[in-house]
Amino acid sequence: MNIESLISDLAFILLLGAVVTLLFKWIKQPVVLGYIVAGFLASPHFTYLPSVTTEANIDFWAQIGIVVLLFSLGLEFSFRKLVNTGASAIITALIIVSGMMGAGFAVGHLLNYSTINSLFLGGMLSMSSTTIIIKAFNDLGLRQKKFASMVFAVLIVEDLFAVLMMVILSSIATSNGVEGGELAYNVAKLVFFLVIWFLVGIYLIPSMLNRCRRFLNTETLLIVSMGLCLGMAVFSVYCGFSLALGAFVMGSILAGTSYAERIESVVTPVKDLFGAVFFISVGMMVQPQVIAGYWPVILLLSIVVILGMIIFGTSGMLITGQTLKVSIQSGFSLTQIGEFAFIIATLGMSLGVLSPSIYPIVVAVSVLTTFTTPYFIKLSTPFYDFVEKHLPVRLRFLIDRYHDDATKAEAHTRAWHATIRRYTYRALLYSIVLVAISLVCSLYLKPWLAAVIPHWATPVSMWVTLLAMSPFLLSLLMPLAKVFATRKTRTPRQARQHPDIAMIAMGVLCFIIANYFVINTITEYYSMRWGLSFGIAVIVLALLLFSRTVRRQMAGIEERFLDNLNERELRRSGRKSKMVNDLHLAYMTVGNGCRFAGERLRDSNIRSLYGVNIVSVQRGNVTFSVPGGERRIFPGDILGVIGTDEQIENILPVVECDLATDPADEKTQNYKLMKILLGRTSSLVGKTPRTSGLRDNYDALVLAVQRGDLYIDSEPDLVFNAGDILWLVGNPDTLAGL
Repeated sequence: MNIESLISDLAFILLLGAVVTLLFKWIKQPVVLGYIVAGFLASPHFTYLPSVTTEANIDFWAQIGIVVLLFSLGLEFSFRKLVNTGASAIITALIIVSGMMGAGFAVGHLLNYSTINSLFLGGMLSMSSTTIIIKAFNDLGLRQKKFASMVFAVLIVEDLFAVLMMVILSSIATSNGVEGGELAYNVAKLVFFLVIWFLVGIYLIPSMLNRCRRFLNTETLLIVSMGLCLGMAVFSVYCGFSLALGAFVMGSILAGTSYAERIESVVTPVKDLFGAVFFISVGMMVQPQVIAGYWPVILLLSIVVILGMIIFGTSGMLITGQTLKVSIQSGFSLTQIGEFAFIIATLGMSLGVLSPSIYPIVVAVSVLTTFTTPYFIKLSTPFYDFVEKHLPVRLRFLIDRYHDDATKAEAHTRAWHATIRRYTYRALLYSIVLVAISLVCSLYLKPWLAAVIPHWATPVSMWVTLLAMSPFLLSLLMPLAKVFATRKTRTPRQARQHPDIAMIAMGVLCFIIANYFVINTITEYYSMRWGLSFGIAVIVLALLLFSRTVRRQMAGIEERFLDNLNERELRRSGRKSKMVNDLHLAYMTVGNGCRFAGERLRDSNIRSLYGVNIVSVQRGNVTFSVPGGERRIFPGDILGVIGTDEQIENILPVVECDLATDPADEKTQNYKLMKILLGRTSSLVGKTPRTSGLRDNYDALVLAVQRGDLYIDSEPDLVFNAGDILWLVGNPDTLAGL
């Protein structure tokens, strides 16, 4: 690799990208489009400017960009967010992805693409752009609407589906076809490794970070987080997956920790840099002659994306019990493709299975649908009004009744479903852990013992395997153990009542699973007869003798895991930091919209208004313990607050209130020093700075008044005369009318 050409190519595309993106910010267009245009200008397809010397150099930087982008997406994902999205978002995302995959595959065959190209085309058309949607909602002021929260939930699930899709498409591409058995094996392998990574990562990493808390300044946190990201990416490749998958997994593990915001802030410059290079590399693949020759295909695919997202998005929301208005607004908001389409296209190109002509076509579709997104979001409300007006009364009644029934059914079956879901998750997670233990002992421990102690290798391997499995086997029996424990302590009246069928059913299922693992392990080392007789005896003995002790130990392990999983939320709410009586210590970050920002603690009246006490203020790496009344708080500070659950719940939204605007788009960024000559008929003549309304109506500040050759400092009661020149600070656009 030529280092000089590597640096010169990077310098060229970044300088060109800087110019083009500044232009796109000025015309208020998404920066991503600016990167794509900059990439086209830097490519050999644009002959009016110099091009990069070696495209492989840009590919090198772009691969790093994909890893960092997926890591950043993982930081915004978090397993807890996925759980909190509920069935509505998961089912809707599944309907959208499945429907758009089918539509893209059908269109691909219609255009005479090969099977693998049609599959990749379907994958590229099935993912909406998180970046573009967030930008559109911010510009239109819709982030607080109900449908916006539903759209964000769908996007979270789509991110996970996109990562799974990349693995599946890679498997299909490398095996040169779609084989059901092999595909099922790869999906099962992926789920297995994902669960193991999440369980181990969530159990260990937050605890490790908390032990190193006092050493984690901005520099060390960046090094640690990027080291974990790249380390997990390399380990993912070792396990047979992609770099991007490992980066996404590590990001989602760190997303649940209390360091997530700090990690996101220190990683953002790295993501912006390498993400820009990736999108510029996408633009370099744009070929004008291909776009000119395939414009009917581009138009067709754009129509498929827009209509498909509207139909499948709206249908998914309706099926999951959302109202007609929320469903239509959600469907109209998803009408574009973006960053994941480029990542999947790059994957297909790197595997050598994607036709080179498809790449610029997909880029053109993305650009076109990005431009139309704000207009379709605005169109959703008029379209809903039209549909509501012309919808048959009976059909409208059925939709409303279905929504009401779905809401009531959810409330009615919540307790039953919670029991089934909790123990189903337990059975699945522990089963995967047990499979992992069995594989590690069989593939690594047994051969090593065979070389060290040949005669004792088999029994030692079996007992070590069973001992390693024992905590998880006995934890599987916890539902059944709880049934026996409650039966011993119940009163005669409680014993006559209907038993907990859900608990018993799940207990029996977990008992069968635990038996299977014990019998299978013993059978692997000896015989089926030994496995059946000895396995059942071991399980029954453990259930009778050790259930209470193991229940306490496993409850502690599970509690630590759940605390690590929810650490970010627990730190904010202070639910796990009980101190005296019902008082808790919570940590919350001061947002840009906090009403107390910039004020002294003495003047904020936080204690009298909310009943809480501020015990610490953390600003960067500096912590002010028991701050005095003169201490001011600023956005970004982390406040240690002591109060009851209710008090903390009341003050949280006030302190963490944020402004959902892009500072670069604010009019305050365009303030200038200006002068205005007052004519005889000016409405300001005879008024003063206090009574002129300049501050309230025009956001302008009078600095001085020029009267002839004399400059008079602005005073509240200074009277303006005809012929005066007012020197103001304000926005030229706002003051144009004046």
